[in-house]
Amino acid sequence: MLIAGFPAGPWGTNCYVVASGPGSECVVVDPGKDAAAGVAEVVREHRLKPVAVLVTHGHVDHMWCVAPVAGTYDATAWIHPADRHLLADPMAGMSRETSQMLLGGAYSWAEPDDVRELADAQELELAGLRFLVDHTPGHTQGSVAFRTPYATADVSEVMFSGDLLFAGSIGRTDLPGGDHPTMLRSLTEKVLPLADDVVVLPGHGSQTSIGHERLTNPYLLDLQEEGRAGRVTRGL
Repeated sequence: MLIAGFPAGPWGTNCYVVASGPGSECVVVDPGKDAAAGVAEVVREHRLKPVAVLVTHGHVDHMWCVAPVAGTYDATAWIHPADRHLLADPMAGMSRETSQMLLGGAYSWAEPDDVRELADAQELELAGLRFLVDHTPGHTQGSVAFRTPYATADVSEVMFSGDLLFAGSIGRTDLPGGDHPTMLRSLTEKVLPLADDVVVLPGHGSQTSIGHERLTNPYLLDLQEEGRAGRVTRGL
């Protein structure tokens, strides 16, 4: 499998290009601001053909270039229905700080020509690869993560976590559509049950693994401690 990732734009959002190998079709994950040029470079270098754009959530730093990338390569954009409105109206999901950064700019957004909606536990067969969709609300109502098998001795899956899980942290929940208890529930139900060898490719920062985060991430440590306490209480 070929996975090329690079940080793009003022928010340093990680964009990923995923393919079965050079000279094949590929999938683009989260092309944010200024990501189009990076996607084009990867596509040229590895002789790829993008057929789909996967969006982990509708925040502008992750979907700024969804329409340009999808339009350039005649690719299908995939997003959860709860965040679909943000493709055309990203201001609805922005913080005050982000909105102020964009004031005065001549920006416009629109849905790509071909948009399809994601559902929890959905399996996508794209570019010769299989992606499992995990609906993980909390950062936004329509946040999702994508998992794909990675057949090596020490890695079973790769997870594109968006802003659900970072190395040492989790996504913020104080933006429009965010909810902290819902985020914790998503982490408990969708992250903690995963195998330790799952590699996590987050929306920002460096890659990590479920095992490393289970042992070191303070939010996951708290959730595990709460789970153990709950089991003890129920047993009394």
